Amino acid sequence: MNKDLVEEIEYMIDLLAKSGFFDVSEIEEILEDQFIDEDIDFSKFDISLNSFDNVNFNKLENVFKALANEDIVAIHNCGYDLQEGVGDAFELNVHLRNNKFNPRGFCFYTFEDIEDAIWDNKLKITFGDFEDSEKKALEIGRTVKKYLEKDFTIVWDETVNNQIEINPFKWDKSFDGQKEYEIEGAYDIFINRQVLK
Repeated sequence: MNKDLVEEIEYMIDLLAKSGFFDVSEIEEILEDQFIDEDIDFSKFDISLNSFDNVNFNKLENVFKALANEDIVAIHNCGYDLQEGVGDAFELNVHLRNNKFNPRGFCFYTFEDIEDAIWDNKLKITFGDFEDSEKKALEIGRTVKKYLEKDFTIVWDETVNNQIEINPFKWDKSFDGQKEYEIEGAYDIFINRQVLK
């Protein structure tokens, strides 16, 4: 196995472990998919999960839960990149509407955003509405910002063209096999929210 390939695999293992979203077998599965053309036994690589303290992540998780009460569906680790994330948010909206729920908008961060948070200590949050209304999307953005700035320093120009950035943000999520995240987790939180009207 050449040096570049080994470095690429070790980088991916480090990133996936630090993300805190995958256990060892899931990391091996992702690696097998990503390096499908190579004949590699990933069990020979040292894959150990992080032992982060969740201080920042717990604050973020609480904000995402609170946003459900504002009819905003907030999704952790939503797709790999922005395009996939938006697609996943709209797919989740369909499931919610089919079950008689009516979210007015969404926010999420992608796996690419997690990668930036791990290496650059900042986390971008994408937001929007489901009706392609700039006015409604901006309202969603302002609501997301209002909740985030209770615990974090926010950088945002108050336009729909730019993501909300938590800066600085130290990524400190450790793996928790008891909790669902991504689309499934966001769905559960939204339908089980305690709406205070």
